[in-house]
Amino acid sequence: MFSLNHFRLDSRPVLAHADFTGLNSLSRGPDSDHDKQVFGRQTMNFCFQRSYRGPLQAVLLDWAGTTLDYGCYAPAVVFIEVYKRKGVPIYIEEARAPMGAHKKVHIGKISQIEAVSRRWQAAHGRQPGEDDVEAMFQEFVPLQLACLADYSDLIPGTLEAVADFRRRGLKIGSTTGYTTEMMKILLAEAKRRGYEPDATVCASDVPAGRPEPWMCVQNAMHLRVYPFEACVKVDDTLPGIDEGLNAGMWTIGLARTGNELGLNAEEIARLEPGVLQARLERARTRLHQSGAHYVVDGIWDVPAVLDDINARLARGERP
Repeated sequence: MFSLNHFRLDSRPVLAHADFTGLNSLSRGPDSDHDKQVFGRQTMNFCFQRSYRGPLQAVLLDWAGTTLDYGCYAPAVVFIEVYKRKGVPIYIEEARAPMGAHKKVHIGKISQIEAVSRRWQAAHGRQPGEDDVEAMFQEFVPLQLACLADYSDLIPGTLEAVADFRRRGLKIGSTTGYTTEMMKILLAEAKRRGYEPDATVCASDVPAGRPEPWMCVQNAMHLRVYPFEACVKVDDTLPGIDEGLNAGMWTIGLARTGNELGLNAEEIARLEPGVLQARLERARTRLHQSGAHYVVDGIWDVPAVLDDINARLARGERP
């Protein structure tokens, strides 16, 4: 339970000098001998900073690649199809590169990849422009809506992890690069499978999506939780980690189930162990380099991380 008692004042090394000249004159009168001895032109090399020492209050979860759609395939396959319809083939690695952003922004970022830009130039005799991005986004929306339900199976361990969060008394929020219209489908499919977060904020609900922090901020408002260091953001994409960091939250990156590895469970099972480990290590490295406080394989690993974060909070540590 949240309590104001979870805040403490800590003394820290000097950030600014405090001048206490004449402070005691409020009680003793000006220029008293005591003032001259104790407060005259005296500076203190300490400031005081309030720190939160309570437990975590909320977990904010991504969707594709974090709680459902193992391998984060639903958006990737549609991006490939949209560019194909424009006569510009793209590879799945290119389709995945900006994953986590608002879908229109994502399409624009794909067009800025140097190899994609060259292919567009060859096909159209010019560079892609904002009108092209808008046209592709308008094609993207109905295609994505049509196939979302096919990619809505929960990732193994999701229900067990969510049950653990509930037992801890945590509120559950979520952020996504999908639009509100798309999330209506996924929310219904997830609920049918037993998963229903307390709050969901889409990139289309806020001034800007990832990596800006507004979806996390809006979740905190909906869930009525503060301070932000009492929240943890869980995501499989680099912009999703940036989003949590920019909001001042703890962050946990998921290396195995999401966009960075980019494989579903069946594809993983077919990989040679050495190849899998090499690809997993690359995914972990990229998530660590993005600034994630922790990197684990999947949502099933998150409960153990929450214990460590709570211990760090109790010591006065911050994200």
